[in-house]
Amino acid sequence: MFVDHPRPTVLTTLQIVVGLWLFGVGLAFVVRGANGQGAWTVFHDGLSQHTPLSIGGATVLTGVVILGLVIAMREPIGPGTLLNLANCYEKAGRAASAWAKYLEATAAARRARSKRREDVARKLQDDNVRFLHMVFTDITGTPKNVEVPTSQFDKALDGQVMFDGSSIEGFVRIEESDMLLSPDFDTYRVYPWSDPERGKVARLICDVLNPDGTPFDGCPRGALKRMIAKAHSMGSMLMAGPEAEFFLFQRDANGNVTTETNDNAGYFDAAPLDGAEACRHEITNHLEKMGLEVEASHHEVAPGQHEIDFRYGDALATADNLATFKFVVRRVARDFGLHATFMPKPIFGINGSGMHIHLSLFDTAGSVNQFADPDAEWGISARGKNFIGGVIQHAKAFAAVTNPLVNSYKRLVPGFEAPTHIAWSMRNRSPMIRIPERRGLGTRMEIRMPDPSCNPYLAFAAVLAAGLDGVENAVEPPPPVSKNIYTMSQRERARLKISSLPGNLKEAVEQLEKSSLLKDSLGEHIFTHFVEAKRQEWQDYIAQVHNWELRRYLNTV
Repeated sequence: MFVDHPRPTVLTTLQIVVGLWLFGVGLAFVVRGANGQGAWTVFHDGLSQHTPLSIGGATVLTGVVILGLVIAMREPIGPGTLLNLANCYEKAGRAASAWAKYLEATAAARRARSKRREDVARKLQDDNVRFLHMVFTDITGTPKNVEVPTSQFDKALDGQVMFDGSSIEGFVRIEESDMLLSPDFDTYRVYPWSDPERGKVARLICDVLNPDGTPFDGCPRGALKRMIAKAHSMGSMLMAGPEAEFFLFQRDANGNVTTETNDNAGYFDAAPLDGAEACRHEITNHLEKMGLEVEASHHEVAPGQHEIDFRYGDALATADNLATFKFVVRRVARDFGLHATFMPKPIFGINGSGMHIHLSLFDTAGSVNQFADPDAEWGISARGKNFIGGVIQHAKAFAAVTNPLVNSYKRLVPGFEAPTHIAWSMRNRSPMIRIPERRGLGTRMEIRMPDPSCNPYLAFAAVLAAGLDGVENAVEPPPPVSKNIYTMSQRERARLKISSLPGNLKEAVEQLEKSSLLKDSLGEHIFTHFVEAKRQEWQDYIAQVHNWELRRYLNTV
């Protein structure tokens, strides 16, 4: 340790002794403390009670330890040594203060989570809940749940419910199958269709953890939370408002699903032309009981097609609400003897179902719209334009995430109000991105390409990653397009540098595979498993013999 020092003198020997003694005293105080009580315990309890003395104590203790080490390892004390010691002590003090504040925040978060746990435990009793669903999604967005009875509620609330992850799409191999479910207590809801006689059923949306309690890399909700944390570190939070469309189909006498719609109504038609008004009313009632603020519902353009809009919110809460929305719509439709589907294009020749998403960045307090700038061109801030630029730049890459099915690309064709080209506009609805008229707090972009078959957590994460990349790299979007892109010639689109979205799932997956941004943002686990699943889906599709082929070739070849 001291081999590079000159031969010790009496003074340097004294420094070594004093330094080691100071170090030993500081270390002993930290480990054992005074009066028989561990100083670390005193320090930690002080943090838990927000005691300023504990922060000062951490600074002093750290300074003593660092001071002792420095004195022990340096040459005889001189002006330079004292200056170095002062600098070291100052740096140690700042580091200790930061560490103390981190510990204080961690302790506060633990206390808040403990209180929320107690609140949910009390609600479970007050609501007379018999069964609790621990809900999560696989990488495709398919909802999953583990149901526990009353006797296991404490275990569930403590995040100790374990399940076999090897049977879940995109999770883990059979030799590493055990996974834990960590509930988000803010998502507690009682299902409105619960039967009190058989016992009410409640749900908690969960994050998936590894057996050691660390976040599981394959959890879609965790991927979105990571991107939200990145946005927060940049001083922003994403606000999202989706508009998910769906079809209602009839069932036959045996309960099998058909592609016969329950009406022939059109856009904004009312009853009696709208044959599902009562069903939509019941869906709205249940959604509101599940905590969603429904803003409007109406019949869409195609027969049997509907839309129910709920209020925008932060990205995580909105993704949770969207997963809840799809579950409730399917459940209520079944009770009405109908089948609800979020398949993008279930019927050839009519409009498909999209999921336009309204997006904006707010400050982390949620009070200032960072897309708004009344003095800027179009009333859109530089950050807003850069976000749009990033979304445009990476649109081809994230298309496989926002439009994840073979069937998704049957919707993205000309003639049915779905975007096919990558551009943006103020009013024009033919490009991929539209900027609605409202400004101020309502300033936002509407991305029109996604469809409701996507996993909402991964879709929001991918679009947010693209937009934040545009902000980080100050990506300027191309000029907005005012003309109808559908009527432009290929030469005109090339002159305006308007490119096309992928034409099928294979092209979309190939674009996704090239994106290092999305691989880093979604995480290697999700990225790899998602790409593999979509490759297999495409292979399964092209290996099939379709009715179109039979009609086209059977009698002519």
